[in-house]
Amino acid sequence: MTILVFGETGQVARELALLDGTKCVGRAGADLASPEACAALIKAERPGAVINAAAFTAVDKAESDEALATVVNADSPGAMARACADLGIPLVHISTDYVFEGGGTRPWTADDQTGPLSAYGRSKCAGEEAVRAAGGTHAILRTSWVVSAHGNNFVKTMLRLGAERDVLTIVADQIGGPTGAREIAAACHSIAGQLAADPEKTGTYHFSGAPDCSWADFARAIFDKAGVSCEVRDIPSSDYPTPAVRPLNSRMDCSETERRFGISRPDWQATLTHILKDIGASG
Repeated sequence: MTILVFGETGQVARELALLDGTKCVGRAGADLASPEACAALIKAERPGAVINAAAFTAVDKAESDEALATVVNADSPGAMARACADLGIPLVHISTDYVFEGGGTRPWTADDQTGPLSAYGRSKCAGEEAVRAAGGTHAILRTSWVVSAHGNNFVKTMLRLGAERDVLTIVADQIGGPTGAREIAAACHSIAGQLAADPEKTGTYHFSGAPDCSWADFARAIFDKAGVSCEVRDIPSSDYPTPAVRPLNSRMDCSETERRFGISRPDWQATLTHILKDIGASG
């Protein structure tokens, strides 16, 4: 089965490109700022399944350009979903913990009420609604804190700053599950195949690394595994203001993903080990 992947240079797309049967397309093949182009590509390619691994992910920039973020994160996924529904093929759409308001300490279930705090979160929430509204076979896979050896992410930022400074102040009141792009890609690939065989598995699911931790604790683990001598001091989010509000509670209940697809939460310590090895930064 050929799987058409929207995304080419992003963290998850780069990992999907390494898997059997995938064909990744970037902006030159289909610009996500053009929903019509996305739908036309699916109908021209007629793949066995589609994975949307592309998005407007500049969380803070979305606050000043919500219109573009909404086109990319909502209108285009909706057009993809309608094209897939017309062809009778499954769509796997990657979403985010930012669709929740982030209160409390209980892990969010897929059925919990959404309440995004930011423009990015609103655009991703609208994308989920558009995919569901198309009425086709789909899986919306919400994930969190994506890291890899590629692109810009927390692991690479910490390695850079840790090499430059003796002490870093990192927020400690945001809690979630760091999730490897490689593991997300493998999950999406498996889910696409399972959906093609059993459309009854259509729905919204969660997938994040375990165990849940704070950004500060994750930074400590990065420095420890990489052999970097940099002290981490905990601070509250209020001491590190950003244009977009981040959810404090990004814990996600992933039990339904394991039950229906046989995909369990990956251990982020193992993920971190292979990321550091890939970029040659293991201690």
